[in-house]
Amino acid sequence: QGQLVESGGGSVQAGGSLRLSCAASGLTTSNYFMGWFQQAPGKEREGVATIYPHVDRTYYADSVKGRFTISRDNAKNTLYLQMSSLIPEDNGTYYCAAGSWARYPPTARGDFQYWGQGTQVTVSS
Repeated sequence: QGQLVESGGGSVQAGGSLRLSCAASGLTTSNYFMGWFQQAPGKEREGVATIYPHVDRTYYADSVKGRFTISRDNAKNTLYLQMSSLIPEDNGTYYCAAGSWARYPPTARGDFQYWGQGTQVTVSS
């Protein structure tokens, strides 16, 4: 059974940076669509970045394009999200997820079978 554990959240001022990590066990991240989802207060959980299996193709939501970078360390079986130029709209709980298949765009929650517990990101203006 796959398990995902996020870390790296915290509180930063607008313009700052954070790096989120997602350590996987029981599944090999390079074999899955691996995604990061944001759940802002009072809103639905939405995909912000996804990396494809076996290749380094990535997808970003328009809201984070140019500011966030998703990456994967196959040796550590860990997924990352480098968040830069943070804005208050980036506030929320960030979840790591893994899916064996995903339609395009690869941000549909239903396509991801494994989820972490989430890590909180707070950006103050």
